[in-house]
Amino acid sequence: MKSETELIFCPHFREKWAMDEFNKNDKQEIYSKKIRAGKRTYFFDVKATKGKDYFITITESKKRFEDGNFVKHKIFLYKEDFNKFVEALNETVNHIKTDLMPDYNFDEFNHEHTFDMNFDENQNESNP
Repeated sequence: MKSETELIFCPHFREKWAMDEFNKNDKQEIYSKKIRAGKRTYFFDVKATKGKDYFITITESKKRFEDGNFVKHKIFLYKEDFNKFVEALNETVNHIKTDLMPDYNFDEFNHEHTFDMNFDENQNESNP
C-alpha cells in the first residue's frame, strides 16, 4: 500500500483532489454570463477561492439526444492567464474572419434585436 505522501504525488490523486477542490468552489459564484448558441449553451462564471482570489470557468453544455442528459466540458482560467487567453482567442477568431472566411457575414448570427416598445396604448390591433 502506498503511503499518504506517495498518494499526494500521484498524478491521478492530485487531479482528483484538484477537481474536488474546484467542485467545492462551485458554490462561490460571483458573476455569470450565459450564451445560448444553437444546441449548445456556454457559461462564463467568475468564482472565488477561499483566499478571495478569482478565476473564470468556461463551460460548454450540450444535451445528449440518446438519454436527455447534459454533457459538459469545463475550462478553468486563472488570472495570470487572462491576457494570454484573450489575446490568443482574438488572434484565432481574427484569423478565421480575415484570412479564411473574409466574405462571410459573421453578424448574421447576432440575434440581439432592439424593438421599439413605444406605442399608443389607445391604438387597437385593427387600426395600426
